[in-house]
Amino acid sequence: MANHKSAIKRDRQSKVRRMRNRMNKSRMKSAVRLVEEAIVRGTMEEAREALQKAIPVIQKTAAKGTIHRKTASRKVSRLTRKVNRMASAA
Repeated sequence: MANHKSAIKRDRQSKVRRMRNRMNKSRMKSAVRLVEEAIVRGTMEEAREALQKAIPVIQKTAAKGTIHRKTASRKVSRLTRKVNRMASAA
């Protein structure tokens, strides 16, 4: 445990930030999982709808600094590609 006043505050702040980042990342992972589940089920309309809901969640997670902006872009791109590939296969 920290002994200096500033170190105690830093510890407190880092705990709050860690919990906030975990919450944001968990929300993003859930949104991504819903898209991937819809793809596995093969329901095109549901997959597109889930993707449209997931994209802003991923972008907000990046905007808040929880993940890097290029990581967010890559996730959106890969999900979109999966949904489009599913559409072309059907």
